[in-house]
Amino acid sequence: EERGAFGQVLDAENLPAPKHGLARSFDEARLIADEIGYPVLVRPSYVLGGRGMEIVYDEGALSAYIGRATEVSPAHPVLVDRFLDDAVEIDVDALYDGTDLYLGGVMEHIEEAGVHSGDSACSLPPITLGAEVVMRIRTSTEKIARGVGVRGLINIQFALAGDTLYVLEANPRASRTVPFVSKATGTQLAKAAARVMLGTSIADLRAEGMLRPTGDGSDEDHTSPVAVKEAVMPFNRFRTVDGISVDTILGPEMKSTGEVMGLDLGFGTAFAKSQVAAFGPLPTEGTVFISVANRDKRFIIFPVKRLADLGFQILATAGTASMLRRHGVSVTTVRKYSQGPGPDGEKTVVQAILDGEVDLIFNTPHGLSQDGRPRFDGYEIRTASVLRNIPCITTVQGLAAAVQGIEAVRSGNVGVRSLQSWAADR
Repeated sequence: EERGAFGQVLDAENLPAPKHGLARSFDEARLIADEIGYPVLVRPSYVLGGRGMEIVYDEGALSAYIGRATEVSPAHPVLVDRFLDDAVEIDVDALYDGTDLYLGGVMEHIEEAGVHSGDSACSLPPITLGAEVVMRIRTSTEKIARGVGVRGLINIQFALAGDTLYVLEANPRASRTVPFVSKATGTQLAKAAARVMLGTSIADLRAEGMLRPTGDGSDEDHTSPVAVKEAVMPFNRFRTVDGISVDTILGPEMKSTGEVMGLDLGFGTAFAKSQVAAFGPLPTEGTVFISVANRDKRFIIFPVKRLADLGFQILATAGTASMLRRHGVSVTTVRKYSQGPGPDGEKTVVQAILDGEVDLIFNTPHGLSQDGRPRFDGYEIRTASVLRNIPCITTVQGLAAAVQGIEAVRSGNVGVRSLQSWAADR
């Protein structure tokens, strides 16, 4: 939380970060948000796991957040950050000894920026980042490690928005991703970090064989196995105070209680394995229900068409169904929960889910109501998915990854191989 000192490090190295401010009253928060521009990310200062963090899209939502979620005062300030729409979030774990940098791994989040890094699935090596972007990440990481003065492990989170690489935060410590990176790359990062902290150089660790003699974890290429980290969510084990299932929507506040890893030569297969470990197998046939916010509709056309081509029956609420039909997708319209059953007994989508007639759900949130609760229909859909243990995807990027995973499983090329055998081939 040393934002002032860290800001000086970034300024000295000419590294961009999202605009931000510290508010000690609602009026200050409003002025900062107006200057930065909506949407903004707001949260209490000095919290872990994104506790109390929220994305707000206008002044009314900001006022509701301040009144509902936190006490704002000189002793309890609120952080207000610019929220980067349509950005790719990147996690980096690295070693620094004061002279040399060793990139343990560069992880690309599957969900876009705005989903807490502990809840987002990620891929190592990155699936869409080119060599030039990885080189910029390396250069920025080395500048930050040198400026902070770390000896040992450092975790840095970046966001790529357009062509600009923003620094989101840096943690001069081991992060939760170190075990994943170590297993994915076959490198004992924690042990190497302890040696560096005790004075051993990275060059000496290379000579000993603890680290790769040349290159590092950023040098994974198309011949390297792909590792996908997936968060384990406790939705089926918890209820709200009134006994209702917990909502599955992902956001800036961390909800996961563990992590799993899928490993294979292709991204689709690795992702499918990660889903089996975290939630259960992806369906390879059956019925998919689709209902998305207006902002997401143009992004789902190709993934949904691919599901239809694979033989899935598509169900959708009226607005989404109309859009899909315009693009040649055969779709059946189903009633919203708020509409109730039809005059001839037509089921609502929630009843269809509870009756076991849906095999996969894709629902992106339509925002929050004034009291900070998710919109009614989407909430009922997602909680029904928990009750029936049906896979429920809440991000566009997650849907695209799931389609690749389904295709990989249907190809029949999913095998089992030990972690040790993968490491031996490196």
